[in-house]
Amino acid sequence: MCSLVAASAGISLFQGLAMRSAAQDAADQAYQTEVAGIANAETDKRNKQAALMEQQSDKEKTSAQDKFAKSIDALRARASLLASERSGVSFGLILQDNERQAANYRESIRQSLESARRQHTRSIQQTEAQYQNIRNQYRSQTQQAYNQIPSLASVLLGAGASALQTEIAVNR
Repeated sequence: MCSLVAASAGISLFQGLAMRSAAQDAADQAYQTEVAGIANAETDKRNKQAALMEQQSDKEKTSAQDKFAKSIDALRARASLLASERSGVSFGLILQDNERQAANYRESIRQSLESARRQHTRSIQQTEAQYQNIRNQYRSQTQQAYNQIPSLASVLLGAGASALQTEIAVNR
């Protein structure tokens, strides 16, 4: 009788420890997946942000070139007007209009650049948010896997309960 109770307790203990070991292995695997997934997400974030930085840099360079070219065009137009040796009120208005057009173009470029900078900042924030979301999902999965591991106390309690049930069943 005693050996039957001991066998029941031993089998229950072995089964509980095997389940605990399997759950631990699954949790360890979830952790390894988390580490690899977060590393991939971080690499992806860096690559996206580098591409966004390069794109922004190209926009700024192009805008600076456009602004410079328009300034040169305005200076050439002014020089051409001055070389024509005209004078008078209409000539002054033509010069002012030429300067106003150049200034409007430069302001348009400045506003476009400012808008592009704001969009760039939002895009960078979006890549950061995507990374954080992925990282949090992996962490949650890992925590859930570790929470599934039965405690040693619950395994021992299960083995003891099994032994007690066997003892009760044998004594009936």
